[in-house]
Amino acid sequence: MASREEMSRSFGAAAGAYESGRPDYPREAVDWMLAPVREPGRAVRVADVGAGTGKLTRTIVEAGAEVVAIDPDADMLSSLREHVHGVPTFVGTAERMPLPDASVDAVLLGQAWHWVDPVAASAEVGRALREGGVLGLVWNIRDETDPWVARLTAAMHGSHAEEMLAGDGPRVAEPFDGLEPRSWRWTRSITRAALIDMVASRSYVITASDADRTEILAAVSDLFDERRVTEATGAEVVDLPYVTHAFRGRAHAPRGPAQRASAASRGREDRS
Repeated sequence: MASREEMSRSFGAAAGAYESGRPDYPREAVDWMLAPVREPGRAVRVADVGAGTGKLTRTIVEAGAEVVAIDPDADMLSSLREHVHGVPTFVGTAERMPLPDASVDAVLLGQAWHWVDPVAASAEVGRALREGGVLGLVWNIRDETDPWVARLTAAMHGSHAEEMLAGDGPRVAEPFDGLEPRSWRWTRSITRAALIDMVASRSYVITASDADRTEILAAVSDLFDERRVTEATGAEVVDLPYVTHAFRGRAHAPRGPAQRASAASRGREDRS
């Protein structure tokens, strides 16, 4: 089995499947995360960190914010630029963001915080946020209260995100005291090809052996056949229920000059 680090950096190898198979984020979730920094007549500036192929980025754009997209994988960012035009992209991580101090109103992460070091990432987000800025975390998780969905998860294996959300939830550190949660339930109609791509884009499957990957995808295709319906257009789909879990937090105090100077120095070293 691949290491956690290998799994976290595996997605570029399946960027096409990620874009095809992963769901977009509900606009309501993005609006809720950004609500504390909305001001009349002023655009909100957001860093989408762990942006991947731009699933969350495009919803942030639709919400009327200015966005910069950051991801550790250049292949994912290349896909993002194909699908979301006009958004600046930078290679980086939540622990090391190529952003000036106090330069954004919000830092959002979709399907990503479970991969980061929460202490280092919290400090770095606090450095990049303007005073009163927001850290927003969001995950689309299949609704496993549906027995068919639970069987789907068993076939393709669970994820670090699902384990975290089933436990104590995401952890943050200074300068954040905690996170406010909210969730939304919704359903996605998905074709066989998109379902297969969704599964194929998961880190466990990307890093699996060829034999294991073939077995997983065959089991998922069989599950599709159990539940498929034919739409009026002739397309065969299944209805896949989701729960979107969102969290938001605000830095409890401004960063001091010494902290800002230290972080800025570190950022210059990283980009040299």
